[in-house]
Amino acid sequence: MIRNPKAEMFNRKASNPKNKPDEVLKFLGLQQRQKIADVGSGGGYFALRFAETVGAEGQVFAVDTNPKFLEFVQNSAKEKKLTNVETVLAEKDKPILPEKSVDLVFMRNVCHHLPNRVEYFRQLRNVLKPDGRVAIIDYEGGGGLSFHRLFGHSVPKETIIEEMGEAGYRLEKDLDFLTEQSFTVFSS
Repeated sequence: MIRNPKAEMFNRKASNPKNKPDEVLKFLGLQQRQKIADVGSGGGYFALRFAETVGAEGQVFAVDTNPKFLEFVQNSAKEKKLTNVETVLAEKDKPILPEKSVDLVFMRNVCHHLPNRVEYFRQLRNVLKPDGRVAIIDYEGGGGLSFHRLFGHSVPKETIIEEMGEAGYRLEKDLDFLTEQSFTVFSS
């Protein structure tokens, strides 16, 4: 398999027990045959876990703006014999997915990279099925100096909730089991 040190680093961080990936999956409550979009999939840790959970009749869109990450995800899926992962090269300011196709959009540490979040979230509504949800995990950036706060790699939970409201979503769950990150789930 072709190495990608940055993608591998993202996967190590995502799988780190302190980031509670098993609990994240449990709270998402994914079902067989669902279609999931992992927006900002990076190294694909969650995309591959989602693919295993939704099964061969489900589908996972690994969405990223970096083609090298997508190549890494594609190779990882082949290695694991997962045939239900489709990589999608996205633009930074719009989701490129089929309309009304997705049960869940998952975004981990992506919000702080979006230039116009409210508009992006409005566009995202078009790809969700009528009962679709959006799950957002992002660094809070609160409390003193931190890498995430210093370099703008965080969005306060209150800002995410406010912006999602402006885009037409309602807060379904506000989970507080992650130490440095917020975890919110929205429906439209």
